[in-house]
Amino acid sequence: MGVLQRLVDKGNTVVIIEHNMDVILQADHIIDLGPEGGGRGGRLVVCGTPDEVVRSGKGYTSAFLKQELERPGSQKQVSTEPCHMN
Repeated sequence: MGVLQRLVDKGNTVVIIEHNMDVILQADHIIDLGPEGGGRGGRLVVCGTPDEVVRSGKGYTSAFLKQELERPGSQKQVSTEPCHMN
C-alpha cells in the first residue's frame, strides 16, 4: 500500500482490480462491476467513494465495506453526509 500511495502522491493515477477489503478501503474511488462474475457480470453496480458505495446499499461490495467499517476498532467511519450519486 505504501508503494501505491507514493505513486498517487506523485500525481499518478493508479487503477487496481482488487477484492481485498483493506485495499478497497484505501481507494479514493471505487467502480464496482457485477453483479456476479462471468456471463452474469460486467455491468456497473455502483461507483463512488467508499462512503458513497456503502450508502448506496447496492451490490456485494457495499455490504462487505459496510461490515468492515462497522467492525470494532475500524479506523474508518462511514460519513453521514448525503450521497450525491446518480
